[in-house]
Amino acid sequence: MKALRYSLSVLTLVLLLAPAALAQKFGYVDSEFVMGKMPAYAQAQQELNTLSQNWQKDIEAQKQDLDKMYRTYRAEEVLLTETQKKKRQDEITKKEQDVRAYQNKIFGYEGQLFKKRQELTRPVQDQVFEAVEKVAKKKQLAIIFDKSGDLTMLYTNPVHDYTEFVLEELGLASADRNQPAQPGATRTVAPPQTPATGADTEPEPQQTAPTRTGPKRRP
Repeated sequence: MKALRYSLSVLTLVLLLAPAALAQKFGYVDSEFVMGKMPAYAQAQQELNTLSQNWQKDIEAQKQDLDKMYRTYRAEEVLLTETQKKKRQDEITKKEQDVRAYQNKIFGYEGQLFKKRQELTRPVQDQVFEAVEKVAKKKQLAIIFDKSGDLTMLYTNPVHDYTEFVLEELGLASADRNQPAQPGATRTVAPPQTPATGADTEPEPQQTAPTRTGPKRRP
């Protein structure tokens, strides 16, 4: 319902601005597809995957240490005094807190993985932005939307798709002319894996390499 209200709000805004928009040229670009074609982006994603896997191994090792502490305590509990029990319980609790804190530091909101992703992908995003800006100037476009962004595009006419021109600016145009995509979201290479359990944040879903089909590009 929230998404529907947002879509209707966007549609209302478009209708209100329609008279002025008719005098302007506009187009859209699928930035996800463009970045999926860039070797630098694939390399950044691979590096993120490697870092994520190494961090996850560290967390799993800490969890194993915690489990060992707990099992040892349970095995020796009957032999311990109340003071010793309290001390061991506090140690286990502290270890649990440390593991969770480290996990949130790595995979939590604005954690190390998030910051590393920004660091590695920002140069690629900047290249795409510069290419989009060049296309906008060459084609005299007043507005270029991002089809893979948050703006809900209920329908896209391929005649307004300038993705292929951005690819040409980046030197990534293919022999089959990079066909425009059918309506709907596209995805890029798989993002790094985040912990399946125990984290405060949910893992990102696996994604597939971008494919595009549709009418041939216009001259």
